[in-house]
Amino acid sequence: MGVVLIVLAAGYGAAAGLLLPRAAYRLSVAPGEPWRDRCPQGHALAGWLGPARCRAPAPAGTAPPAPAAVATAARHVYGAGPLPPAALTGAVCAALAAAAGPRPETAAYVALAPLFVLPALVDRAVHRLPDVLTLPLAAVTAAALGAAALLPGAAGSWRLALLGGAALAAGYLLLFLINPAGMGFGDVKFALALGVALGWYGWGVWAAGAFLGFLYGSGYGLALVLRGPAARTRHFAFGPFMAAGAFTGVLLGGFGA
Repeated sequence: MGVVLIVLAAGYGAAAGLLLPRAAYRLSVAPGEPWRDRCPQGHALAGWLGPARCRAPAPAGTAPPAPAAVATAARHVYGAGPLPPAALTGAVCAALAAAAGPRPETAAYVALAPLFVLPALVDRAVHRLPDVLTLPLAAVTAAALGAAALLPGAAGSWRLALLGGAALAAGYLLLFLINPAGMGFGDVKFALALGVALGWYGWGVWAAGAFLGFLYGSGYGLALVLRGPAARTRHFAFGPFMAAGAFTGVLLGGFGA
C-alpha cells in the first residue's frame, strides 16, 4: 500500500508539474504590470496551464506548412522547460506520501504541493509573490486540512494549523516592519499558508519548519558572500527557502506521527 501510494503521488506531482511553466511565465511580472498574455514573439497564450511553449499561427492566405516544419520552426519555448518543475513536484509529492502515509492529511498535502511550488517558481523568477497565489493558497490549505481533520485516522490538529498560520504570518510581519528592505510583504502572506501546513503537526514541527526556512536562506546568502564582492549585493528570492523549510518540517512531522 505504501509503495503504491508513493508511486501514485509521484505520478500526480509530475503530471501537475508539467502544467506549471505556463502559469509561472504568465505570473512572473513586476508589481503593477498586467499578467502576461503573449509570448516574447507576440503570440497569444492559450490558457494558464501547460508547458511554456507555443505554436505560431500561419499567416493568413498561406498554405499550411508541412508537419516537420511545424514541429521545428513554428513551435518555440518562451519560459522554463517542463522537466525541472515536473521532477521537482513529483519528488515533493512522493516524499510527502512516504512521510505521512495512508492518512487523510496526505491527500491534502499531496494535492496542494503543486500550488506551493508555483509561488516559489514565480518568486525565483521576479522576486515577487503575487496575492493571487498566496492569499487563496492559505484559504485552500486551511480548508483541505479542515476536511482531513473530519476523517478518521488524521494525525494532526486543525486548530493548531490555523494558529500556526496566524503565528508564522505575525512573525514575518514583525520582521517586515523591522526591516522592509530585507523582506517583501509577499513573504508575509506566503507565510500564512506555510504556517497552516506546519501547524497541523504541532508547535515542534512548526518551529522546525520556520527555523529551517531561515537556515536555508542564510546558507544561500552566506554562499553569495563567499563568492566575492560582486555577489554580496545581489538580492535573492526568499520564498523558495520558506517553502523548502516548511516542506522539511512537514516531512519530519509526517514521519514522527
